[in-house]
Amino acid sequence: MAFFLAATLSAQEANAPAFGKGLFNLVGQDSSWTMKVGLRFQFLTTLDWTENAAGSLADPSTNFLIRRSRLKFDGYAFSPKLEYKIELGLSNRDMSGASEFTRNSPRFVMDAVVKWNFYENFVLWAGQTKLPGNVERVISSGDLQLVDRSLLNSTFNIDRDIGFQLRHHTMLTNSFLIREILAFSQGEGRNVTQGNQGGHKYTARLELLPFGAFTKDSEYSGADLVREPAPKLMLASSYDYNDDAVRTRSNLGSYMFTDTGLFQTPIKTLFVDAVFKYRGFSFMGEYADRKADDPIALNSDGSPTGDVVAVGNGLNLQAGYLTAKNWEVAGRYTHIELDETVTGAAPLSQYTLGLSRYFSGHKLKVQTDISYLDAVAGSDELMYRLQLDLHF
Repeated sequence: MAFFLAATLSAQEANAPAFGKGLFNLVGQDSSWTMKVGLRFQFLTTLDWTENAAGSLADPSTNFLIRRSRLKFDGYAFSPKLEYKIELGLSNRDMSGASEFTRNSPRFVMDAVVKWNFYENFVLWAGQTKLPGNVERVISSGDLQLVDRSLLNSTFNIDRDIGFQLRHHTMLTNSFLIREILAFSQGEGRNVTQGNQGGHKYTARLELLPFGAFTKDSEYSGADLVREPAPKLMLASSYDYNDDAVRTRSNLGSYMFTDTGLFQTPIKTLFVDAVFKYRGFSFMGEYADRKADDPIALNSDGSPTGDVVAVGNGLNLQAGYLTAKNWEVAGRYTHIELDETVTGAAPLSQYTLGLSRYFSGHKLKVQTDISYLDAVAGSDELMYRLQLDLHF
């Protein structure tokens, strides 16, 4: 940190990047390497009400939180064909989740990945980064259309892992773009240091863009901030197979301990999603489905351990419109239906209405939303959120 502070102080003001383009940029004397250093954080205020015995929403609770705080480094090394990205999480939420499998250390490292464009349209990724899962998860948490991601994402996403990814793109016609991604990873999530406990994880994703690429890759950014002058559409699907998974949500969730070690079962997750943008209007739809060969963890004598795989499906529909003065109204509907015979969880639906003001795109924005959770069994909830997002 002292190095970066010194570099910042010694940089000439005239050479400092514009707002949102990084704290500062470094270039090697022979131009054989570059580094952009960025910083961002989110300050979140939440107010919750829960349905009481009389059927009324009462007992409000308030929470103030640094939701995320990240330090980011990216550039290239030796050649522009060899790029890298490092992202460190600094907030309590970013670092949480330590276990014996991370040597009980805070999980600072979000991303540490190298991207090698070794031949034409083929790029090989190696390291820890996001897997090619549902589109909402791959969108950066700093580029979201609403205050945070949906319940579908929190229930079914496959987040980050350590391993390799092979990416390729091709033009089927002058305007029809196809992208393919294959990933092979450890299968137990990020920052695991104790080696592989179960099998490995295999992920594939296919993306079809019949009207060509989105402007500035905005299919992976919430809202239509570029106001696409022509319709843009992405149809995509991901399939993830975690062989002998040892956690309740594939490479996330609790480890399934038994009296003899860790319970293992293959877990399969399917995602189907779509993104559409045109002249300030944006739509995103996602479907997720998770299955497991043996969803109920058992001890050696056949008794349940209490851990179960979160098998089931979910639907998420989201849309918004950006006005000429950079105000956006957005809405979201999410339905989660886990297998009640396995998980004991009844179906639930959430309705969200949000308002955002973009002062400098996603780099400086204020967002607020209100969500109503309709629980078939259990208490309904009302949640109000207000968040400031600042990126350097």
